Amino acid sequence: MDNGTHFSITKKWFARTIGVAFVSVIFISCGMDEAQHRVVVASFQHETCTFCPGGDISADDWLGRLEGDEVLSSGGYVRGFVAQAEDYGDIELIGLRSPTGVFGGSSRSWNTQEAFDGFVNAMLEDLEAVMPVDGVYLALHGAMAVRDIPRPEAEIARRFREVVGPDVPIVGTFDLHGNEDQEFLQHADFSFVTKRYPHYDAAVQGGRAARAVHRAMEGTYVPTTATRKPGVITATVHQWTGQSPSMDIMERARRWEAREDDAFVSIFYGYPWSDVPDVGATVQVMTNDDQELADLIADDMNDFIWRVREDFAVAGYPLPEEAAARVRTAVRAELTPVAVGDHSDRMGDATHIFKAFEAAGVERVLHGAISDPELLEQLVEAGASPGDPFDEEIGGFTPSGGTPVRVVGELAYLGEWRGYETAAVVRYGSGSAVIIVPAYTQITDPEAFRFGTLDPAEFDVFVVKSRVHFRRGFDETGFASTIVVVEAPGPFVGTTYLDALPYEHVDLSTLYPYGVPEGR
Repeated sequence: MDNGTHFSITKKWFARTIGVAFVSVIFISCGMDEAQHRVVVASFQHETCTFCPGGDISADDWLGRLEGDEVLSSGGYVRGFVAQAEDYGDIELIGLRSPTGVFGGSSRSWNTQEAFDGFVNAMLEDLEAVMPVDGVYLALHGAMAVRDIPRPEAEIARRFREVVGPDVPIVGTFDLHGNEDQEFLQHADFSFVTKRYPHYDAAVQGGRAARAVHRAMEGTYVPTTATRKPGVITATVHQWTGQSPSMDIMERARRWEAREDDAFVSIFYGYPWSDVPDVGATVQVMTNDDQELADLIADDMNDFIWRVREDFAVAGYPLPEEAAARVRTAVRAELTPVAVGDHSDRMGDATHIFKAFEAAGVERVLHGAISDPELLEQLVEAGASPGDPFDEEIGGFTPSGGTPVRVVGELAYLGEWRGYETAAVVRYGSGSAVIIVPAYTQITDPEAFRFGTLDPAEFDVFVVKSRVHFRRGFDETGFASTIVVVEAPGPFVGTTYLDALPYEHVDLSTLYPYGVPEGR
């Protein structure tokens, strides 16, 4: 058995007797009593691009604060957890204060430790106020990065464990882009990770988390875990689960779960744009009091990921000029619509594809969208309105964005869109248009373009700032006849050239394809 880094943890759970368990009795109209398990729910999710120039994230950059019942409807993972918990009928859910949403999303840099501590401390204050509890559910992401806290999700679990004690089960749900290692399961008992990218199964993993914590509270599941780090790092564009070997990795995990009762297999692919020590792929396995089985499955998944490492971590995509030629050929062959993924643009301002398509004479293109907050402010201050002529340079304000591109046309829309107070649509050329937004915007469904005077049926080509999620609405629905993913003309943040990133906390020589892990 080949051996990346190995970690194994066993935790024994014993059924509580009525004398030591906390029992909540509710008198209902029919006069019967119902025992309750009290479970707290908290959400703290951010995918952090530490190399992005958006500036550190303070508490004020988090757009919302959820409390109580608001927490219980905050996203797919939580909704899946709540739905399953309600089916049991013996779980009382208590929402803890939780932050939600960061302006700029994953195009923003490090979270400050002050913000992290403030949010976690608020959760713990709420937790202490409702103690004792029987279970903890943490809806996390896995790729949060915080200044001076190397492993934020593990730190959250550690702080919760200090409050609830050793015998209360803690379960977490994660995005498969999470950067994790053995530390989370040193403090928690279960991790459930999405197995599909795009993430169709967030609610499914939330439901699995509810079933696991319920069994642990009932004393019928003894969480026993194993963690492995295969030593492979991949750009997220390689991680689409609709293609091999990513598809095969997740199917192998599902096969183990189907063959072995009570086995759960979680696979993190990692998020390389976080400069954190636990970056890269991770395998986490949970069994019911069976360490030998946990290790067997973890070793198998670890070895399989290593065997398919070349196809998983190394792939090539066309540069903008070649992509333009492919798109032009597809349009001429009437293989439309064409969906183009500008996969590397983490700031939303890149103009490489715009320029290449213009030079190649590709028409009826909708670029959705290019970020340029300063231009939008200028339009508002100038009192611009639809119908006005437009002759401005857009985008290209960061090094990875290239240089601004001049667009001459007509302002077709200026107003609210997708939660932004101000967005603009400019029509130009022969049936083309560009949407201008204040921050990076990922479009996953063509119907998002049906606003103002825009109609998706007008266009042959859709250019979106997305790595994989755009496949949800443009590819896997059958909408687009042709899919083209485009590489940027330089080793910028977001590209597949990870060795160009200035890592300070990661030694790429220990990770394939840039080196060989210890023990390989």
